[in-house]
Amino acid sequence: MLRTSRERSVKIVATLGPASDSAKTIRELFIAGADVFRLNLSHGNHSELKERYQIIRELEKELGRPIGILADLQGPKLRCGDFESGDEELVEGSNFIFDLEEKLGNKKRVMLPHQEIFEVLKVGSVILVDDGKIKLEVIEAARDQINTKVLVGGKISNKKGVNIPDVILPFSALSTKDRKDLEYVCNLGVDWIGLSFVQRFEDILEAKKLIKGRASILAKIEKPAAVETFDKILQEADAIMVARGDLGVELPIYSLPPIQKKLIKLCRTAGKPVVVATQMLESMIESPSPTRAEVSDVAQAIYEGADAVMLSAESAAGKHPIKAVEMMNSVAVEIENDDSFRQIIETSRPIMGTDTSNAITVAAREVSERTDVKAICCFTHSGTTAILTSRERPKIPIIALTPELSIARKLALNWGLHCIVTEKVDRFKQAVIKAVRAAKNEGFASLDDKIIITAGVPFNIQGTTNILRVAPVNESLIHAGEIE
Repeated sequence: MLRTSRERSVKIVATLGPASDSAKTIRELFIAGADVFRLNLSHGNHSELKERYQIIRELEKELGRPIGILADLQGPKLRCGDFESGDEELVEGSNFIFDLEEKLGNKKRVMLPHQEIFEVLKVGSVILVDDGKIKLEVIEAARDQINTKVLVGGKISNKKGVNIPDVILPFSALSTKDRKDLEYVCNLGVDWIGLSFVQRFEDILEAKKLIKGRASILAKIEKPAAVETFDKILQEADAIMVARGDLGVELPIYSLPPIQKKLIKLCRTAGKPVVVATQMLESMIESPSPTRAEVSDVAQAIYEGADAVMLSAESAAGKHPIKAVEMMNSVAVEIENDDSFRQIIETSRPIMGTDTSNAITVAAREVSERTDVKAICCFTHSGTTAILTSRERPKIPIIALTPELSIARKLALNWGLHCIVTEKVDRFKQAVIKAVRAAKNEGFASLDDKIIITAGVPFNIQGTTNILRVAPVNESLIHAGEIE
């Protein structure tokens, strides 16, 4: 039997695309270490998304392992219009105009088809084009025309992306396309919705109304406004992505490391999964091996306690998608085996709440540090017990048993959780038997080892974790019959 458990706790998110859309490649990506697959709705149509979704679910059945699926919405990406010659060179010190005229651009002007932007831009505002390669400053602002001075010149071409970092844009994080895509992927059955270009917590509330509980929300932090109001966004979102691409365009790039560290810490304190993304192994789009700086970047996110690290174009469109996942997996295993990793994780552990569920999960981690046990096995109906256990970042594996397949898939994003779908139990002895069998069958414990079991009585009710037991892995429990 193929073992699908991991030798590390941090999770790997792999984006699917033209280089990884076959059943064979997706299977190889999972075997290599991918725990969650990202469907990028900026590319591809609904039929392609459905095909990839079905391949993942078939793989899930084949391997008997829940797999998370993240559908990442495009968001309201701003782009300029087209040019008569296809491109123009903007010269430093010259003037350039953005307007609403529906005609091809030239060296003096181009259409910017977003009326809302003209209503909020003001003199002194900065406009960035093509991922910040071109920088302009607003010198005159009207409702139908923006006159700018070129601060940093360069080539501007058809439909280049436009960023406006110092203004809260007066529109929703959900475009018309996003709303159609969201409804489609929710009906398809994805586990996570990635919400792009979040600016305020109201964006999360708007998405929640549309999702209606069919998926969880991962808020992508890629706007300065989102960093400024992060506490409120974190409160409403189910998970966070530190999306360093656009964030690194709209903020000074040297500010990203402290922002990343701060956001990860806040997510850990809140007990919500956090993903670090963008350019983690960028050179592997072309090269079979990464740069030393890229390896250090991945390592830093793991040292900081991120729940997951993500591959984008490396696995979606690169020449070496399998090698990219294998490399990320190897880096993670090496870092988590480093003594300093445990020291950093333990010194940065957040203070838990004082309710019974928090106390039990803290106790489970402390017992695991003081006794020779091989795994913590938690029964969870809503996912709360498993999330709290993950938040503690114990040294030993965490087995999350749940009767809900949707919960197991969602928890695939959380640090350290090895998720197993099991039948409902209504007595604690049943829970002990299933936990012992799972630990043995999944290779986490051998005969005569011990495991920790946490559960809540009465069973199948959210937030009732109130029992902790250290149980032996022995033949009598493994082969016990059904409890009457």
